[in-house]
Amino acid sequence: MTATKRRAAAPAIPPLRPPELRAAVGLAGIVALRTLGLFLIMPVFAIYAGELAGATPLGIGLAIGAYGLTQALLQIPFGVLSDRIGRKPMIYAGLVLFALGSVLAALAESIELVIIGRAIQGSGAIAAVVMALTADLTREAVRVRAMAGIGVSVGLTFAISLVLAPTLAHWIGLSGLFWLTGAFAIAGMLILALVVPDPQRSVVHGDLEPVPGQLWGVLRRPDLLRLDLSAFLLHMVMTSLFLVLPLALVAAGLAPARHWQVYLPVVLVALASMVPLILFAERPGRAKPVLVGAVAALAGTLVGLLLWHASLFALGAWLVVLFTLFHLLEAILPSLVAKRVPAGVKGTAMGVYTMFQFSGVFAGGLLGGWLYQAHGQGGVLLACAVAALLWLAIVASLRGPAGDAAAAAGAGPT
Repeated sequence: MTATKRRAAAPAIPPLRPPELRAAVGLAGIVALRTLGLFLIMPVFAIYAGELAGATPLGIGLAIGAYGLTQALLQIPFGVLSDRIGRKPMIYAGLVLFALGSVLAALAESIELVIIGRAIQGSGAIAAVVMALTADLTREAVRVRAMAGIGVSVGLTFAISLVLAPTLAHWIGLSGLFWLTGAFAIAGMLILALVVPDPQRSVVHGDLEPVPGQLWGVLRRPDLLRLDLSAFLLHMVMTSLFLVLPLALVAAGLAPARHWQVYLPVVLVALASMVPLILFAERPGRAKPVLVGAVAALAGTLVGLLLWHASLFALGAWLVVLFTLFHLLEAILPSLVAKRVPAGVKGTAMGVYTMFQFSGVFAGGLLGGWLYQAHGQGGVLLACAVAALLWLAIVASLRGPAGDAAAAAGAGPT
């Protein structure tokens, strides 16, 4: 059969119906507003938090990473409760918690209250619930596109936050940023009420939601554990770096309000650079070499950043590589997890992966803050480089998906 005939014989991809489109756009908007509210603080907090009473590097690190602890602990409970009392009530509850944490942090005059506010922000762990509601509101034939829109919104908000945060912090201050994140939560509730349809029924989607009975089967898989540890180490390293990178830019002579002049070109180049790498990684047999190569490159980048970071040019060059690798790894790690488990277990596997991911955010804030307080910027960068080398040893022994076929049955529904 010729290529033309094969294309002609392929079934047409159905379009999203109007209610499905409303659901996809609305839920992506809710996730984008919430993640933007969380990310806006990261590029500037280390610079402005010194104005808070009791601020120390350790306290600043805890404030940056506190939301990760509550996110990790409450992801699965939120998903389970949404099966019992409904998706929308749990999303409303999560957004209310996010708003309350934002208000507390905005009013805080001490670092301790900001830490508590950030922890409350993270306690609205609605990611799994949003995915489940998306599944309730879309047909299986179009569900992947709806999910992809939500995933893209998260990636874009990280990039947008890097560019917007320095200017916004200069205009409205740290307290203003927290007030803004509270407004994002209210906007998310309005979108949920006015745009997102109500589901006719809600069912457990094993391919999207964590199922408690499957947890042990997933946790005992060495291949999945290596990928979960990868998520932990990636986010630990990136969170730790946000304790030193903004200060390094200031030390190199760039005023905080002008940090966007570095972040904007860095983000644009990084996003453009990671696309061909992701496409290459999706080819058969290429995922593991790309993963190992990216982790090795990350270790080298961190060593380079440790040794040469005095000039803006050097910092900009390292940041391009760093954010390219971050976006690449953020894309391929979940894909590798999803390829290693049966459809009915994907939700649990991704739930565990997300728990490790957010645990890494908390560990990065805690460890990075302690290291900066005890050993300065060099101590943080050295520890990040060592963590990347440890990560390289972990993924070097990762088996290919084909070699996991026999083990996949062990993580099946129980």
